[in-house]
Amino acid sequence: MTKDQREIFAENLTRLVNGSKLPQSKIAKRINVSPQTFNTWIQGKAIPRMGKIQLLADYFKIGKSDLIEEKSNITISQGIKIPVLGSVPAGVPITAVEDILDYEEIPQLWANQGEFFALKIKGDNMEPRMQSGDVVIVRQQSSADSGDTVIVLINGDEATCKKLEKTSNGIMLISTNTKYSPMFFSHEEINELPVVILGKVVENRQKY
Repeated sequence: MTKDQREIFAENLTRLVNGSKLPQSKIAKRINVSPQTFNTWIQGKAIPRMGKIQLLADYFKIGKSDLIEEKSNITISQGIKIPVLGSVPAGVPITAVEDILDYEEIPQLWANQGEFFALKIKGDNMEPRMQSGDVVIVRQQSSADSGDTVIVLINGDEATCKKLEKTSNGIMLISTNTKYSPMFFSHEEINELPVVILGKVVENRQKY
């Protein structure tokens, strides 16, 4: 690759990074390169191989030509990026959670309909539907319907993912993994413990 091509790539990549408003380190991690390597691309000192260029194009939802050809303007996908949280501790507003692992993109249409966050699944309680390491997209809401999969805080513990079933006496929180028994909470327990619904799972993004 010539110096001119490196410079063109660097200018296009810099424009995309600035437009995304994400740290370089987050993007580098997403395409499995070191921040140092990514920085050499930004500085025009090197240019990645086509496999990494394709990963960058997929990440920004553009064509490879938008990275390797001289462009005066690049149209970035109008999706909205939301944080992927590693955990949600009790008593902390979603917007104040600092355990941010990555970012996921959701359609602008979704973002217009409410607030969203993503959560990395831990453990096997929702297998086989959800595996440890999967990321769920969650619409923030304090109530849900029977059959919905929800993110819930129970008795001050870390947030967990369960299927919700409502009864006349309270609610049941159910794991899809049958080795875990359903958890029943009366109306009194919901208020006293408390049991707090943080949101409804609208999509599961498998990572493995």
